[in-house]
Amino acid sequence: MNESSYSSQMFVTDQDLYLFSRGEQERAYQFMGAHHRQIDGIDGVHFVVWAPAASAVSVTGDFNGWNQSSHPLHCLGDSGVWETFVPGIVAGMHYKYCIVDSRGNTLPLKADPYAQEMQLRPDNASMVPYATKFKWKDSKWMKARKSSAGHESSLLIYEVHLGSWRRNNDNRFLNYQELAKQLVAYVKELGFTHIQLMPVSEYPFDGSWGYQPIGLFAPTRRFGSPDEFRFFVDHAHRQGIGVLLDWVPAHFPSDDHGLGNFDGTSLYEHADPRKGFHPDWNTLIFNYGRAEVVSYLLSNAIYWLQEFHLDGLRFDAVASMLYLNYSRKEGEWLPNQHGGFENLEAIQLLRNVNERVHLHFPGVLMIAEESTAWPGVTDFTSRGGLGFGFKWNLGWMNDTLSYMSRDPIHRKYHHKEMTFGLLYAFSESFVLALSHDEVVHGKRSLLEKMPGDDWQKFANLRAYFGFMWAHPGKKLLFMGDEFAQRNEWNHDNSLDWHLLEHASHQGVSRLVGDLNTLCKDLPALHELDDDNYGFEWIDADGSGLCVFIFLRRSRLTGQLLIAVCNMTPSVHHNFRIGVPAGGVYREAMNTDSHFYGGSGAGNLGAVISQAQGCHGRSDSIVVTLPPLASIYFVHESA
Repeated sequence: MNESSYSSQMFVTDQDLYLFSRGEQERAYQFMGAHHRQIDGIDGVHFVVWAPAASAVSVTGDFNGWNQSSHPLHCLGDSGVWETFVPGIVAGMHYKYCIVDSRGNTLPLKADPYAQEMQLRPDNASMVPYATKFKWKDSKWMKARKSSAGHESSLLIYEVHLGSWRRNNDNRFLNYQELAKQLVAYVKELGFTHIQLMPVSEYPFDGSWGYQPIGLFAPTRRFGSPDEFRFFVDHAHRQGIGVLLDWVPAHFPSDDHGLGNFDGTSLYEHADPRKGFHPDWNTLIFNYGRAEVVSYLLSNAIYWLQEFHLDGLRFDAVASMLYLNYSRKEGEWLPNQHGGFENLEAIQLLRNVNERVHLHFPGVLMIAEESTAWPGVTDFTSRGGLGFGFKWNLGWMNDTLSYMSRDPIHRKYHHKEMTFGLLYAFSESFVLALSHDEVVHGKRSLLEKMPGDDWQKFANLRAYFGFMWAHPGKKLLFMGDEFAQRNEWNHDNSLDWHLLEHASHQGVSRLVGDLNTLCKDLPALHELDDDNYGFEWIDADGSGLCVFIFLRRSRLTGQLLIAVCNMTPSVHHNFRIGVPAGGVYREAMNTDSHFYGGSGAGNLGAVISQAQGCHGRSDSIVVTLPPLASIYFVHESA
């Protein structure tokens, strides 16, 4: 059989093409792109690419001396899908597509949209993938994940940029295997339940942090091969740590070798720049109304969960997808068919992806970074919601950081910045996220946001963490925050691990570890994060003293926990607090402990209630409130 007869055979089924053209193909990566095949005993690679407006397509690469005419593809009917089989190609060879548009113009060589491996930047060719030889050993984790309690469990996320968490002495990236051993052990020791990776889909520019991906199906080669990435995830699972991935379906860069103007037309992006160009990031926006683009994105979400056993996706920039007028002035956007600002096609895509993922991967977490008050982000699609499991609470983050950045003498005038979030805390299932976005671009590190001298900065940060861990909502902390990194995050360098030589930074690290342990051990701190039964203000109006007092409870165990947060440098002795039941209240956390670098003011381990009314309750406890500190009291007995 000669090469031309290979290229005339159809290796993509009619059913594949039908689902792809309807936006219902969930696993397009299984036939699109480059795949090893054996035809009549001949080994080779089957290339498939979607380019409906092309007049000719060929594949060029190492195997043909980058000759742009020796290996043409043929189009499968009117599907716009082109294919060919090239014998003799082996894994690791580089390739791109040469596409001639409908007017006869040869376009810049294009990387494969479905490439499962790509070159390391600055090179940008696609690579014929190696067949995976990885043997998963995480069956226990995967089985348990299906029946995980989800919202009623503790969720403690450590957000990581793999290129700058830690580096070798020569400033070289750690590879996936080194990260598996070092990062996973560190996260486990601190008590986090999940690692959230900033995007690892291949991207050309380090400074984009992965948020401008070119190879959505290719784990970045910066840290190793796809099988080495599988090793990272598998090792995390065997250590009891979940792995989440930042996913970027909102936009893509306009690099010549990427998706933009792929076949000489606006194929993946919307043709009208009022819908297809993002002014904030100078990037292109997917055409969510085109069925084949929907198949592309849906398949990509499925791909990461299926092929790499990931435990969830955090959708980047969801607000920019939902609103046609997002970051646009009047006249710069197009209304939908009803005259509104809602992007109906994007809404349908989000619902579709969430529905299909939850169907195929029970227990997986789907998390939205959505910065507005869009209703029903975490509600069921059957009730008109978007179908996410969780949403980042960016309003809470902005308000509370604003409060904490103020000098304590002024905080009493801004009390509601800490309490306002409770007015909507149960309208969605929230993650309280202190992410990478809060420690870059001149915003300063968390520690340096805090006012006062160095002692006060650390005390403020510890008190804030105590408030955050007691507040309803799951928790996310960006790397470095857990030991009070002083400098802003710099993606080009390792975190400042030398700071852990100092007691003050060690104290913050110990505190975060203990808060994580408490959050997992005490049902009152996690079971009802999205249920208002689990929260009650004891005193929300202590603005004069800048004190916040609230109750957390568990429905299953009946456990009661009182959180008291003193946001001034004053010590309050003989401070009376109304409690819901009489008995012993154990001091389970005190962020002012010597152990964390505090002054050591406290309550000698426990207090006993008195039959004296306060805060509208018949019983009360009398406590010492340490300066700039959060303390927890757990009800032990009657």
